[in-house]
Amino acid sequence: MQSILEIAIMSTFTALGIRKDYIQGLHELGIKVPSEIQENAIPILLKSKTDLVGLAQTGTGKTAAFGLPILQKIDVTKDEIQALILSPTRELVQQIKKQLFKYTKYANDKIFLEAVYGGEKIDIQIKKLKRTTHIVVATPGRLVDLIERGDIDVSNIHTLVLDEADEMLSMGFKQDLNRILKFTTGARNTWLFSATMPEEIQRIIKTYMDANAPRIAVNKNALINENIKHQFVKTTIKQKTNDIISYIEKRGTERGIIFCRTKLGVQSLCHQLKEEGFSVGALEGDMQQRDREKAMRAFKNERLQYLVSTDVSARGIDVKGLEFIIHHQLPEQLEYYTHRSGRTARAGKTGNSIAFILPSELERIHEIQKELHIKFKEVEI
Repeated sequence: MQSILEIAIMSTFTALGIRKDYIQGLHELGIKVPSEIQENAIPILLKSKTDLVGLAQTGTGKTAAFGLPILQKIDVTKDEIQALILSPTRELVQQIKKQLFKYTKYANDKIFLEAVYGGEKIDIQIKKLKRTTHIVVATPGRLVDLIERGDIDVSNIHTLVLDEADEMLSMGFKQDLNRILKFTTGARNTWLFSATMPEEIQRIIKTYMDANAPRIAVNKNALINENIKHQFVKTTIKQKTNDIISYIEKRGTERGIIFCRTKLGVQSLCHQLKEEGFSVGALEGDMQQRDREKAMRAFKNERLQYLVSTDVSARGIDVKGLEFIIHHQLPEQLEYYTHRSGRTARAGKTGNSIAFILPSELERIHEIQKELHIKFKEVEI
């Protein structure tokens, strides 16, 4: 017997056009009510063959917004790649593939997905692509390598998703993206999702997408979770590490991520915390893929209490029950503050986002407050 809640959940997603077998998978994942981006995007993407521009941050439910329509449009009788999803980092690529796979748990049709990204031997990925593949999730650089080698055929895709498009550009994938967009022109629809709309993104939209493509913008003011307390501590370069140590000692068994701007900063702080006996791991771009995966696994499985990470490496981290986020330095880009702080206070819980700043950075705190419509409170350790 289904509970009243389950029936309510099913009718909500059913109204958007999602099939019952996918709703069952969503329900198991705890996705009970469609988010704003899902509510707006899913009906459009299911009912029309259209391009789409979505202005939305990480944590707004984008993966389901584009993933569910893709899954429902796959023709399992065709042994070819029908959808291509591009994302900036290996962690995000792996997470998207994992999410889509979970949605299909109760699906009537068997849909095959593959992930391709740098940091893993290309031969292994080529071997996997020789099997039936309907959807490919990829980082742009590795996909271009595979196209140039003739080891992947994306000429028949009906959907191309550019996820975190601004991030792909800021990571230097501009040339690769243009090559992929030129290579896949034809009957395909392009769905572009980005947290910001810089000039370069607007140029891609103008060059490669339909001028009448629907545009969806998730309310920017709602993107900063109301359950997060925003705090800052004034410190000095010399005292900063000791202040962070004092803070995490006071938090007891609570878990969190500490963000640094640079790879060297991550390595240095992680080493110092290990020396002090803390259960901590690092996540940064120069690490081998297997070491990154090992660190993430240990953190998710709670074998590590803390993770020290760069902004880019932490994209795609979705770990339940993180009580706090520490900013070793404030991020250079405003949207990174949203991405960072959004790692805590998930699934209705509360969390703390605390920045350890030098007196000269106080002005930046005021800028973030004004731009993101949040309120910081100064605290002492």
